[in-house]
Amino acid sequence: PENLLGVLEQIEKLNVNKSLGPDGIHPRVLKELKWEIAELLSVVCNLSFKSASIPNDWKVANVTPIFKKGSRDDPGNYRPVSLTSVPGKLVKIIVKNKIVKHVEEHNLLDKSQHGFCKGKSCLTNLLEFFEGINKHADKGDPVDIVYLDFQKAFDKVPHQRLLCKLHGHGIRGKVLSWIENWLKDRKQRVGINGKFSDWRGVTSGVPQGSVLGPILFNLFINDLEKGVSSEVVKFADDTKLFRIVKTEADCEGLQEDLTKLSEWATKWQMKFNVDKCKVMHIGKNNPNYTYSMMGANLAMTNQERDLGVIVDSSLKTSTQRAAAVKKANRMLGIIRKGIENKTQKILLPLYKTMVRPHLEYCVQMWSPHLKKDILALERVQKRATKMIRGLERVPYEERLKQL
Repeated sequence: PENLLGVLEQIEKLNVNKSLGPDGIHPRVLKELKWEIAELLSVVCNLSFKSASIPNDWKVANVTPIFKKGSRDDPGNYRPVSLTSVPGKLVKIIVKNKIVKHVEEHNLLDKSQHGFCKGKSCLTNLLEFFEGINKHADKGDPVDIVYLDFQKAFDKVPHQRLLCKLHGHGIRGKVLSWIENWLKDRKQRVGINGKFSDWRGVTSGVPQGSVLGPILFNLFINDLEKGVSSEVVKFADDTKLFRIVKTEADCEGLQEDLTKLSEWATKWQMKFNVDKCKVMHIGKNNPNYTYSMMGANLAMTNQERDLGVIVDSSLKTSTQRAAAVKKANRMLGIIRKGIENKTQKILLPLYKTMVRPHLEYCVQMWSPHLKKDILALERVQKRATKMIRGLERVPYEERLKQL
């Protein structure tokens, strides 16, 4: 049972800048009226857990399509984010916390998973991955990387198979029954610029952008690499594997692993988007083996954007540096044109929040060592500090001292 203090704690943690769900209840309202609402909501929570059911209003979602990359005319290039009832979200947070506690206590998640895991992130994913790659590359050994792409991963999760996986991970009783009820009779509609489609039933998948979606998905694909001998690293559904390929037998071993992954996808009613799965060959003596999945050869690539960082088959970071500098300079241009009063008080916070993050995103992984790359990053900061009123003609080193 959930007590009043537990519900109050979750209300306190609500982000008032988040969007509201279909019921129109804004998170700010809950925070402002927390003392009046918490007691009633705790009663609803306990009734929901006791009966292993939730109100129908908490099963509906407004879906907002978020553009990823590629052609804006292709619906496949948008990520559907589900906006659900905020009061319902509080109850889901409590359920999620119970699941996470169980998973952590029993160490259930495979160490290859970095997505939505405590103490892990895109950075830990990239650092672990490239530590493994560089360990072989530094010895001159050829390595093959395969970047996998699930087709609509979160949307395709079959509910009954998900419940089977949860049961296998020890999530049973009222919690499992509650999740089963939550998955039933779901509805959603797409909203763009205040206009909405008709309501449609949802027969598969876990909602992206929801509280429970990530942890349920992680548990669903937890055994993805079972029986696979190559190294696998995951961030939610973003999956890649690599293997040293000195001999043809090594290449065949990687191909066998891809076949096992394809068989896993078929068994669990998931699907790889083979057209978007890519192979990167690293090393001068690489045999450039042709790999396949589902009867189709995988395309080769010399560059791949991996969790927002550009990876080059040469393992050099100049391309990523150039992309980071370009984004940072573009943002500086917007600030220069849009801000008239360029005082230190105004520009410094803007630089720290809108420009510098582009230069520092996962920089621990791609930190440049070539002088030209280091100077290119420094020029962005030099340009930014020169925009500050009163420092336009002050030498760069002196500007830094004053700031």
